[in-house]
Amino acid sequence: MLDFDRAEMYQVENRALKQAVRRNTNRFPSDFMFELTRNEYTSLRSQFVILETKGRGEIQ
Repeated sequence: MLDFDRAEMYQVENRALKQAVRRNTNRFPSDFMFELTRNEYTSLRSQFVILETKGRGEIQ
C-alpha cells in the first residue's frame, strides 16, 4: 500500500499523514510506513519492463 492510498483511507492529505508519522513515531508501529531512497526507487523503477509515464510511475 502506498502512502497516498493510506492517506485516502484515513481521509487526510498525504502530506499531513507523513507529518503526523514523523512527529509521533512512538504512536505508530515501526512497520507502519517507510521511505525509499532515490537510489532504491531508481533501482526498482529500472526493473519494470513497462512503466506508466504519468501518475504513480513518476517521481514528483
